Formats: sequence, C-alpha cells, structure tokens
Amino acid sequence: MTMSATLSIPLSNAAAGSAECFCPLPDGRLLRITATRRPRANRAEVKCVVAGAPMLSERMQEVVRLARHTEVLFDSREQVVLSLEPAPPAGERGWELAAVLADRMVRGVWLAPAGGVAAYGWSDAWHLGRLDGGQRLANAGRGSNIREECQLLLGGSVDVADSAAVQLSHIGALHGHADPAGALSRARAWFPLHSGGINDSLAWVEVCVRPLQAEETCEEEDTIAAPGLDLTAQQAVRQALGGARHFDGRALGRWRTVVRFSQTRFQGSSYQLALVMADRLARGREFVPRGRLIASGCSAAWHAGRVDTVEGREAKTELILRQAAPGDRVLLPHAWRQELDDGAYAELAGALKAKGASLACIERIGLI
Repeated sequence: MTMSATLSIPLSNAAAGSAECFCPLPDGRLLRITATRRPRANRAEVKCVVAGAPMLSERMQEVVRLARHTEVLFDSREQVVLSLEPAPPAGERGWELAAVLADRMVRGVWLAPAGGVAAYGWSDAWHLGRLDGGQRLANAGRGSNIREECQLLLGGSVDVADSAAVQLSHIGALHGHADPAGALSRARAWFPLHSGGINDSLAWVEVCVRPLQAEETCEEEDTIAAPGLDLTAQQAVRQALGGARHFDGRALGRWRTVVRFSQTRFQGSSYQLALVMADRLARGREFVPRGRLIASGCSAAWHAGRVDTVEGREAKTELILRQAAPGDRVLLPHAWRQELDDGAYAELAGALKAKGASLACIERIGLI
C-alpha cells in the first residue's frame, strides 16, 4: 500500500467516529494508526488489526488495554478498532505511543491539535503510564514527511533539537497530571491569558516538587524557583505558594519546588489560582480531573485559603468556553457567580457540560 509523503490532517474523532495518529520511524518511513469506534454489542472493548501480523495485533491490544488503567474513568459501551499500516520492522516498538493516543483521541479522552499529531515511544509499564524510547527518533531527526504544523510527541526524557517536539515522561502529562510513579512530581493547570486579540489563549503553569532531604533546612520561599520570570513575578509566585501551603497546615518545609509558565510575558495575578491548584495536584492534595484543570483567580489572603475575584470575567469565560474539552474541570471565583444572574450562570454551566467539562465557583481552596 502506498503511503502519503506528508502527514495529512487527522479525521475528526467527533463527527466521523474515527481518528488517526502517525508514527515516524528512524529509517524515514511513516506508519499510520487509524482508530474507529462503534457500539460494543457484546464484542471485545478493543480490537486491533495488522495485516499478516497476528502477534503484533495481540501486542497492540495489550498495550491499549494496559494504558487505559491510567485513565480516571472508562466507558465500556463502545468498541474501538485500531489498524496499523504498513507493518513495522521486527522489534520496532515506537508505534505503541501512537496507538495509545489514537485510542484516546477517538474516545474523546484527549483532544489532538488541529495540525495533526505524530508520536514515537513505548513503555515497559503501560499500566503505570511510564514512557520511553523517544531518544531513538530524536537522534534520527524529525524527518521531511512530518509537516511543521504537526505536533510531535516523544516518549521519555530526551535531548531533542526540534523545539516544537513535546516530551512525555508519562502518559498523564498529556493533561498536566502528576506522575505517581516518580520521585519528582509534576502537575499543570491552565489559566486564560486575555489580551483582547487573536493571541488570547489558555496558558499553563507547571509545578514540579520533590521532597526536601532531612539536612536541607531553609525558609519556604527559598525552596521555590520560578526561572524565566522577573524578580517581582518570582516573589509573587513564592508568596502565593507559601501562603497556600500555610493553609494546608503541614505543607511547609517539605518540598523543593520549580515553577514554569508556558508564557512568561503577562501581567496581573489571575494566574494564581491555577498556580496554587497545580501545586496541590503535584503534592497529592487535590483530586485529579479527567482532563485539564482550568482556573482563574487570585487572593490577598492565601494563608486563609480565600479566593478573590479578578478582572475580565466576560472575555475569560468566553475564552474558556471556546477552548474547553471533555474532562476539563473549570474553577472560577465565587464572586463571578454572584455577578451573574441565575439564567446566565445556568447557560455557562450548561455549555461547559455539553462539552464534557465541569464548572465550580469557589470561595476557598480545599473545599471543592
């Protein structure tokens, strides 16, 4: 079968009931994994087809089933059928990550970028979500058969020259979740970045924590680093996290923390609620959402757990509603709920629910 020389836009998993994910090989070839869904009707929940390779089909089914153990919820009413073409060389396992992504895309568990997605990676512990193997493709390069607008995902911690490639040390990183099997715990939360133009987007903040060693004794703010921010913004991040951890009771003096932002050139403090929630997720103090955690809010009293209002309610709720995806959890200040009449709030909550997302307007953290 002749393969296209370049990566095409994937089929819509919502409208067509199918999705595609590509797997570039180090030798330059491009594998295509197609996933379709249909009513289960007493059939197996996963069926895999690779022409002339029954053992490979069994391995693909095993990979997908194990990877589903890392999902918070699972709907068994539908069957997913995956096919792989052409068959990869013997011993090649880089297609495993692409198969898992195709399975999640067709079921709406993960929303793929509009420009398409290609992935290379594997795992020896899919039930834990740990990933590896991306370094092999990174050494070979991106390849001319992958378009620039296509998102390339690589498994494991790799050194890659392609700045657009995304590295996934574990499958939960797709949604910003922490890795429960690692000594380092990372989590992300998203917040609306509103500038009144085409650059409006959901930006993310990532918090990475590791336990302090017994001999490491220092002030809480000295254990928090926020590279890429100016000194004023770094101090604001330290004060917000320090105050929110004080509210937890026994969270002070236990973690060394690194905070990263996808966008560092922003003003205001509406990112703070997302920052605090990402920190709570990384430290295991919050329930993990099925999708992303999207939040907007600040506080003048994080030590009391209070959530205050921020400006730009209409523009930010419109942006969140436009970019919400199935499984997302949206947290907004309770003051915004008071500013909306019952009809407007019900309309916002209903629109998010129709997209598979949930909404909560909160006065304090820890009571969600």
